[in-house]
Amino acid sequence: MSVTIKDIANIANVSHTTVSRALNDSPLINPETRDKIKTIAHELNYTPNYSARSLVLEKSYNIGLFFSTITKGTSSHFFHDVVKGVNHIIKDKYSLIVKGIDDYQNYNLINKNNFDGIIVMTQSTKDNAFIYRVLEKNIPTVVLNREVEEPNLINILSDDKRGAYKAVRHLIENGHRKIAIIEGQEGFKSTLERKEGYMEALMDNGISISKAYIVKGNYDLESGYRAMQQLLQLEDLPTAVFCSNDDMAVGAMKALGEKGISIPDKMSLIGFDDNIFTSYLTPALTTIKRPIEKISKEGAEKLIQLIEGIDVPKERIYLKTELVQRESVRAIK
Repeated sequence: MSVTIKDIANIANVSHTTVSRALNDSPLINPETRDKIKTIAHELNYTPNYSARSLVLEKSYNIGLFFSTITKGTSSHFFHDVVKGVNHIIKDKYSLIVKGIDDYQNYNLINKNNFDGIIVMTQSTKDNAFIYRVLEKNIPTVVLNREVEEPNLINILSDDKRGAYKAVRHLIENGHRKIAIIEGQEGFKSTLERKEGYMEALMDNGISISKAYIVKGNYDLESGYRAMQQLLQLEDLPTAVFCSNDDMAVGAMKALGEKGISIPDKMSLIGFDDNIFTSYLTPALTTIKRPIEKISKEGAEKLIQLIEGIDVPKERIYLKTELVQRESVRAIK
């Protein structure tokens, strides 16, 4: 017969609510009582009944991880790094429910009965309605990836504009003046910020901006391939291309390879994100490392603190991007 919370409560001479809170590391229980209850549970080989525990503590033990979308413009590598980072922190304390905000026609199911806390990996300003709805329901929430103008919120992100600036500046320092950009998904804040970083780097170095060198993508392999095909139709070819993410850089590589244009001898490429595959490409891709897994871990840590009632400063936290130099950029005269 399995051991129950009631059995532990009888031995410890406390209520079953106290046992549940102690086993869940609630800050409402003093450390001495918590340690005593955990020792008894360990000695009795207690296995928690999550359904019963949820009823007692009025918790779902679910954390929601919401992307703007998981079908359009969210690369598999970005998705993997986010889920990996969050899952590393929550471990077996909570179940992780992954959804796209665009999956919902209305937000009535987003409530405290279904979610103890929510992480929003936001990519678009269209997500603001969802974010403010969650905040109205007083669900502990952390917003990642995009700057949101809300003082009562924990907001963690990388400085994409600065990262793009670093990428283009690196090309300029290597002698490039004809620099193109393959943009990301239309409507994503990251797309705008990376384009702004690209343009600012050119202007700061006295290089005119050519509309012909600005082509649209949507963060996937195919769009990088098509965008590079478009650039290769120009009479005056760029000597370097800044791809707004690594997936599009791979697509661009395929288009160049089909035309027999070697990288970096005939054209230099630089990406953004530093996905796991970038160092295994031929040539290995120079890129901007965006610490998305670190952002996700820190976001999950902050959220658990909020759920546990710990006073966490509501602040905006920027994590730095980093230039990773490999083999896809060549210095020219």
